[in-house]
Amino acid sequence: MATAPSSIHLLHQDFLCPKYPRLYHNYQFGTPRLRRRPTGTARPPSRFPSFAIREWKSSTEESESSGVELLACPVCYEPLIRKGPPGLNLQAIYRSAFKCKKCDKSYSSKDIYLDLTVIAGLKEYVEVKPAGTELFRNPLVSFLYERGWRQNFNRSGFPGLDEEFKMAQDYFKSAEGGVLLDVSCGSGLFSRKFAKSGTYSGVVALDFSENMLRQCYDFLKKDPTLLATNLALVRADVSRLPFPSGSVGAVHAGAALHCWPSPSNAIAEISRILRTGGIFVGTTFLRYTSSTPWILRPLRERALQNYSYLTEEEIEDLCTSSGLINYSSKVQQSFIMFSAQKP
Repeated sequence: MATAPSSIHLLHQDFLCPKYPRLYHNYQFGTPRLRRRPTGTARPPSRFPSFAIREWKSSTEESESSGVELLACPVCYEPLIRKGPPGLNLQAIYRSAFKCKKCDKSYSSKDIYLDLTVIAGLKEYVEVKPAGTELFRNPLVSFLYERGWRQNFNRSGFPGLDEEFKMAQDYFKSAEGGVLLDVSCGSGLFSRKFAKSGTYSGVVALDFSENMLRQCYDFLKKDPTLLATNLALVRADVSRLPFPSGSVGAVHAGAALHCWPSPSNAIAEISRILRTGGIFVGTTFLRYTSSTPWILRPLRERALQNYSYLTEEEIEDLCTSSGLINYSSKVQQSFIMFSAQKP
């Protein structure tokens, strides 16, 4: 039976788990705004992986790829034209240049990830996202996330990384052999597990945070077997996913939904890119569960009214209203893992 959170638990939420939004009790999610970069402000230096330093050469080996490209323009949703070696792996993508034939916008990997955000290439303006999104772009937060931060979620009912991975794999049985997209992947703790399992033809680790993707690459470098897998790092916005409609067989979102400024937009996007029979699996913190005493529910509603902590019923409603079917879930304390399928 759920009980009121103790002062120690609330302290844990505020300082150890900033995916809990209590830090932002005075913040209202709003429309992203643009601010002008101060004149003379230097851009941060790029960090290149060793194999990405090579200049692209127009050779037979690096000719324009044939076939339909999985990656798409986040503006037009059209498959990108690639110049470079084919493949959904680090070396192939970082040695390639991408362009949208419809809007003529170019995308390249000038860092350890491929930037497929709408704001990629902006020169004069910087887009400011909600505080909950900006927090995870902080290098310190990115560094700490897999070094004790995520493990503290166990106090709220999360069963641990190995068990969560096993549960997700059970849901993804019908998606084996296809491409898996790990949205809001953070430091890639699940992306690496999915890639190393050999279950999928390719894994895309996707996050809006540049520093989370850099942390993911730092972990990848420590395991040569992972560098050889079909694993790509892509920067993108979950509400504007850079994939054609009906192109992906599996989407995973671990401890992410409550961090999205608009869960409805994000789930609608996930539904759009899933192919027929594709599976969406996510985990998050619940606002309250069916076992929470009715007398405590108004208190939790009031405390979390400005944030994306949902109930079981709300998550199911979001999935079904986005055209997904066969919804199912497993709940433990405040933890929920849910699954839905594209018809």
